[in-house]
Amino acid sequence: MPLTAPLILTLLRIALVPVLVVCFYLPYKWASLATVIIFVSAAVTDWLDGFVARKMDQLTRFGAFLDPVADKLMVATALVLLVQQNPRVVFALSAAIIIGREITISALREWMAELGEKGRVKVSKVGKAKTIFQMTSISFLLYQDDIGTIPISFIGQILLYIAAALTLWSMWVYLHSAWPVMSSNSRSDGQDS
Repeated sequence: MPLTAPLILTLLRIALVPVLVVCFYLPYKWASLATVIIFVSAAVTDWLDGFVARKMDQLTRFGAFLDPVADKLMVATALVLLVQQNPRVVFALSAAIIIGREITISALREWMAELGEKGRVKVSKVGKAKTIFQMTSISFLLYQDDIGTIPISFIGQILLYIAAALTLWSMWVYLHSAWPVMSSNSRSDGQDS
């Protein structure tokens, strides 16, 4: 397997996950800014590796598998850290909705691909909006400190709740698209669940 530029960016994102955790717990004033920089860098490389892979015709099966894994590892880790810091029910529930949706839709995409129905679960506009709100909210929440009179943490919480609502909506869109295949009586493996 050749080590392409997009694959290196994806592996870098995975390597940044433990660095994010360490920075989050550092007892220094600059630690929250460093944590945000790491998270935003990961988000940028998520976009960049796909762009580079398409532009340089370096799309690989392994890269296609690893890219969403890297993204979900970073988001799930950040949300777990934030829930530990802010253990309120609505906050934890929002994080659980986001993480649960990521697991569900990843499994759905894999299953639909095995059935040759991958096109039914393509990224939707609602899914893209969810990602924007999710990444922005997590960035604000990781920073924590107000900027002048701007309540960064409060804005981050509101954005997280909006992201959770969009998460449920996007999950419904994906499940609705896949429902005709999911509800079909024909089975490819001949086994009962």
